[in-house]
Amino acid sequence: MLSTDLIKLNNLQLAGKLVSDELLLGIQASRRSGVGTEFEQFRHYVPGDDPKRIDWKRFAQTGHHLIRESSTESNQHIRLLLDLSGSMNYTEAGVNRLAYAKILLASLAYIGNRQGDQLSLYGLQNGTVQLMVGAGKSSFQKVVATLESAQAAGSWQSDSTSFPEFSRKQSELLIMASDFLQVGDEWLNLIRNIAGPRREIVIFQLLGDTELAFDLSGFYRFQDLETGQELELQAEAVRDEVRQRASDYLARLDEALRIPHVRLIRVRLSEPIALVLKTFLLR
Repeated sequence: MLSTDLIKLNNLQLAGKLVSDELLLGIQASRRSGVGTEFEQFRHYVPGDDPKRIDWKRFAQTGHHLIRESSTESNQHIRLLLDLSGSMNYTEAGVNRLAYAKILLASLAYIGNRQGDQLSLYGLQNGTVQLMVGAGKSSFQKVVATLESAQAAGSWQSDSTSFPEFSRKQSELLIMASDFLQVGDEWLNLIRNIAGPRREIVIFQLLGDTELAFDLSGFYRFQDLETGQELELQAEAVRDEVRQRASDYLARLDEALRIPHVRLIRVRLSEPIALVLKTFLLR
């Protein structure tokens, strides 16, 4: 289902369910006696896991030491982080970045809830990470409802952004949805501070085709969605420079995030969300 159609539904709960249902229909499941069909997931091996549980076939395919889990085994804590800075209000070809991020996270919440994982939701606004929904009873419904009403505005204003304390015993998965655009190294500093051996960090970087290709022609009034500052330019006059700076930034980001237990997934807003998540789960 196209992202534009999902957004037009104007119903995050329904959109997330449609994506998760489409996703799970296309992923091979395993059948366990007395349990029924259970969705399987993979997670990275961490110290303390039994090496016998490593899926060596997956290792041959990916080069990563992965452990297969069924929904009956999964008891990890999934923390969802939504970027609520002003640049998330960017819209291209009818697809709003914030709406795309909400559907993506809601779909993952559906899957996590189905697997019996703990769920919590955080928002990053003005450079501060805030707990929006804590793990606990009915957290899934609260996560979807809170995502639905979340609004993006402002810029990164904090010099020392930190994350609430993580569990030291439980396996955790931190999933971020953001454009991951930064003035300095604010995002990178946050990731470096929280990366750890029992915490997988997955970053979905959401970018538009025009942002990446900058294939505009003519005069445009460009607006900084975080500061409101406007600038009129002829696209052709700055095209080469913009493309080069974008390419350099993304290459630098790829290099900087080659950190153990951190995975960057670059997504175009034109890509179907179910396809993006299927690639993520099966890799």
